[in-house]
Amino acid sequence: MLTKALRILKPRSILGASLHRRPLSFSSPSPADDAVAHVNSTRFQSFLPSRLFSAAALQQYFTEKPPIKPWPKRLFPKRLVSMITQQQNIDLALQIFLYAGKSHPGFTHNYDTYHSILFKLSRARAFDPVESLLSELRNSHPPIKCGENLFIDLLRNYGLAGRFESSVRIFLRIPDYNVRRSVRSFNTLLNVLIQNRRFDLVHSMFKNSKECFDITPNIFTCNLLVKALCKKNDVESAYKVLDEIPEMGLVPNLVTYTTILGGYVARGDMEAGEKVLGEMLDRGWDPDATTYTVLMDGYCKLGRFSEAAKVMDEMERNEIEPNEVTYGVMIRALCKERKAGEARNMFHEMLERSFMPDSSLCCKVIDVLCEDRKVDEACNLWRKMLKNNCMPDNALLSTLIHWLCKDGRVTEARKLFDEFEKGSIPSLMTYNTLISGMCEKGELTEAGRLWDDMVEKKCKPNAFTYNVLIEGLCKKGNVKEGVRVLEEMLENGCFPNKTTFLILFEGLQESGKEEDAIKVVSMAVTSGKVDKECWELFLRKFAGELDKGEVVLKEMLHESSVF
Repeated sequence: MLTKALRILKPRSILGASLHRRPLSFSSPSPADDAVAHVNSTRFQSFLPSRLFSAAALQQYFTEKPPIKPWPKRLFPKRLVSMITQQQNIDLALQIFLYAGKSHPGFTHNYDTYHSILFKLSRARAFDPVESLLSELRNSHPPIKCGENLFIDLLRNYGLAGRFESSVRIFLRIPDYNVRRSVRSFNTLLNVLIQNRRFDLVHSMFKNSKECFDITPNIFTCNLLVKALCKKNDVESAYKVLDEIPEMGLVPNLVTYTTILGGYVARGDMEAGEKVLGEMLDRGWDPDATTYTVLMDGYCKLGRFSEAAKVMDEMERNEIEPNEVTYGVMIRALCKERKAGEARNMFHEMLERSFMPDSSLCCKVIDVLCEDRKVDEACNLWRKMLKNNCMPDNALLSTLIHWLCKDGRVTEARKLFDEFEKGSIPSLMTYNTLISGMCEKGELTEAGRLWDDMVEKKCKPNAFTYNVLIEGLCKKGNVKEGVRVLEEMLENGCFPNKTTFLILFEGLQESGKEEDAIKVVSMAVTSGKVDKECWELFLRKFAGELDKGEVVLKEMLHESSVF
């Protein structure tokens, strides 16, 4: 009855029961408070597990002898924490922890040692031993005094693994370890729920924060609610929160306004976004780089680039320095508009201000420059990045190699590859791009040398690599060698695809050896490496030639394990 009465009295607002702000009391709760808390906590009982983990699950990790050598003669908790933290092998870290507690004379685990191993395991997503260790920690005798930071780390790590239910469960059980939940762990949980797109649960927990958890939200909590509502596309409710926050004795801050601004921008309502910006200014909040960037991004996504540029001009007039995100938004917009020169200039400005562009952005700028026949400028950009200690990766190298080869500058592409190889390991994609460019230009000898180099360095060719080499050989009229490459492909366990056979069939037809197509198909079928698409291709090709190929086709179907 008491719970029902409280629900009736609950204010009809976005913030719900949390609107009634009262100071946290650290005195013992009354029996009535205990009863209300117990009844209300059942709203979230579905998150509690149906089974409990025990120390028995850890038995497989126990060792009779020290798991590492030399094992220290004298061991203190601080030393063990260091050993666990530095250990790269997760299983070995757990063995070290367990051996110390069970077998080292006079050693007893404390909060810090448990925190270190639980953080390491949960970060590595080894959750079963985490659950067992938590059970062990809860039942430890004498009881180990814990801190909230342990649970905050666990909430985050479970959330990053997409296990938000476990995060909720851990939050609900914090009191089982004689730790008082605070707004810090509550905010961490809300952020986990947002990351996992459980926006409805964010709202529910916020409304019940005081009633169920005796937690008074702060402005960061309110901002998280606003963020959840905006991501749910309920920006109107998020906007209402602005009016309700002061009733909690709190003041909306720049983050609150920027989040709502972002909500309107995400749905393309720039007019409402500008209105929020005006209200922010009226309340005495000066926009920062993030606020301006959100607005610029909205205009760019709608193709209103001139207005985005005006926002950036206003930003500079107000002496707000753009950040790397700001530059990224504008450069991507310029690339989308194929304004190669402007994108290049802004990219140079970004480098001069010591911002490090990501690989995706670099590739876009190089693409737009090369599409505008400015391959030399793209190469200059590469050199400037190296000069600014911005190390290019395989994606960027592959992009530039692609355009150099397309421009007929295969030798330059190879030199670029060799320079990159001195300090980095080329990926299969990078090898494929250069081999493809060489084959396209008929430089099969060079392509073969690069192929050998790739294999020697344990980089295994895939279907694309084989296909470009087969195509290069067929274009040179050397179909026989192309068939030999197919044979090697099958021997090495690489599955040919539809493209492989189309290239060979075309090559055989152009060289007047189309009758050998049956032999090629028979070779593939015998190997058992034929997928559905290839079978469909074979059936279409030979359906009109049943007088010549019916017997062979029946034999192939009989031999194949696919059918």
